[in-house]
Amino acid sequence: MTQDEVLDEFRAAGALLEGHFVLSSGRHSRAFMQCARVMQDANRAERLCSALAHMIEASLQASLDMVVSPAMGGVIVGYEIGRQLDRPSCFFERVEGVFQLRRGFEIPSGARCLMAEDVVTTGLSSRECIEAIRAEGGDVVAGSCLIDRSGGKADIGVPLIALASIEIPSYPADQLPADLTDLPAVKPGSRDLTS
Repeated sequence: MTQDEVLDEFRAAGALLEGHFVLSSGRHSRAFMQCARVMQDANRAERLCSALAHMIEASLQASLDMVVSPAMGGVIVGYEIGRQLDRPSCFFERVEGVFQLRRGFEIPSGARCLMAEDVVTTGLSSRECIEAIRAEGGDVVAGSCLIDRSGGKADIGVPLIALASIEIPSYPADQLPADLTDLPAVKPGSRDLTS
C-alpha cells in the first residue's frame, strides 16, 4: 500500500481534518489524523493493518511474542495488528496520568513485544508505553504506527515501522503562526497532559 493510498483511506473516512488543533502532546497543528474514524470501518482497518503487518514482518529480524498498545488510540490498531500477526495483544491505560496494565493483562518476563500505535507525532505516548512495557519485564523489539506525522523525526528509542510517514508541522502554544492564532483551537485527542 503506497503512502498516497493510506492517505486516501483517511480522506475517504473523513479522518484527515483541517483547522486549528491541540494535539495530545500539547502542540498545535493545522491538521489532525482522527484514526478512530478510520478504524470504525472494520474492512478499512483490516486493509491498513494488514499492510502494516506485512511491513512489520518484512522489517523485523526478531520474532514477536505479543503486541502492546497505549490506550486509547492504539487499542484497535494493536488488536488488529495482533490478529494479523497471530499474536496476543493487550494495552496500557492511563491511571492518574501514568500507563498501567489493567483488566488482568500481563506481559510475561522477557516477552518480545511490538508496541503498536495509531499516530506518532512527537513519540511521547510511544516512549511512555515502551517504558511501561519494559517495567513489566517485556523486551520491546520495535514500534509501529499507521501514520508517523513527524516525517521520521520522532525518536521512540526503538525502530519505528510506519505505514505512512509524512511531515505535518506542529507548534508550541507560544510559537503559533498568525493563521492559527485567528482560529479557535479544538482538542480532539484522548489524553489530557495536565490531569
